[in-house]
Amino acid sequence: MLRTKCRDVATRLRQRVGLSIRHAAGLTNEPPPRCDDPDEAFGDVHGVARLVHRELPSMLIGGVGSLFFQMLHPYAMAGVAQHSRYQDDPLGRVLQTANFIGATTFGSKASAQVAIDRVLSVHQYVHGVADDGQPYDANDPQLLLWIHCAEIYMFLGAYRRFGSTRLSDTEADRYVAEMAPLARTLGVITPPESVSELCAALLTFRGELRLSADGVAARDFIAYGVMKSRIQRIVYRLLVLSAWSLLPAYAQDFLGVRQRGWRDRLLIRPATTAICYAMRIAVPPPRHVAIVSPPSTATT
Repeated sequence: MLRTKCRDVATRLRQRVGLSIRHAAGLTNEPPPRCDDPDEAFGDVHGVARLVHRELPSMLIGGVGSLFFQMLHPYAMAGVAQHSRYQDDPLGRVLQTANFIGATTFGSKASAQVAIDRVLSVHQYVHGVADDGQPYDANDPQLLLWIHCAEIYMFLGAYRRFGSTRLSDTEADRYVAEMAPLARTLGVITPPESVSELCAALLTFRGELRLSADGVAARDFIAYGVMKSRIQRIVYRLLVLSAWSLLPAYAQDFLGVRQRGWRDRLLIRPATTAICYAMRIAVPPPRHVAIVSPPSTATT
């Protein structure tokens, strides 16, 4: 009886802490319904993407990191600055991204298509003139390629460093390949299908990258202005520092956040690893079906 009561108390406490963590991260809605039927699911139910995207801690680090990475393209940053309310609703974009990733990774073809159509609809209105006087458009295939590559580079990097399992190089390539069909549905013409192609694609943008004035404001706000309580700020700061350490050296230099290697290895990485472990206890990742199938190529 006492053991059962203690177990019930522990379960309720874990659920309460887990709910607090999700709300602090902006995840106030229930995750979208999961589809495990291979014929009905949008993505590969045995795929690496489900393994990578199921863990909240590494996805938070990768998600924050992708925001820093993406803002280095002045046209992507102009779209955010001119067409979003990120300073009024700093976690709104996190929630939108989480819902989109959840629907297209774990959802059915129907629910994924709804999420895709919503993004395509929003993109119709995101266009304008950047600070250099050049026009930009969210539906530009090259700009979409940048956003896609920066995002999956950070999600993959965060999981490989802070995820609960170790990915082989082959599995990492499969992750990139599994994300390619989704990129095509959004308008990317030639998305990368391996880690080497991903890194090569990112390098082609290097000459276009810079930290604009809007980027400086976004960098400082995302780094310091999101969380309010003291504990949340401490944890979030560790996640930000860990995200910066995953960025390529040239991206860190553009952002002005180059990390000291010894500080990351001896202080930041161990502390973040411990936080990720605690978060996985409070918010257990959903079960994952063993990776047995070849990389997914279907989009419908």
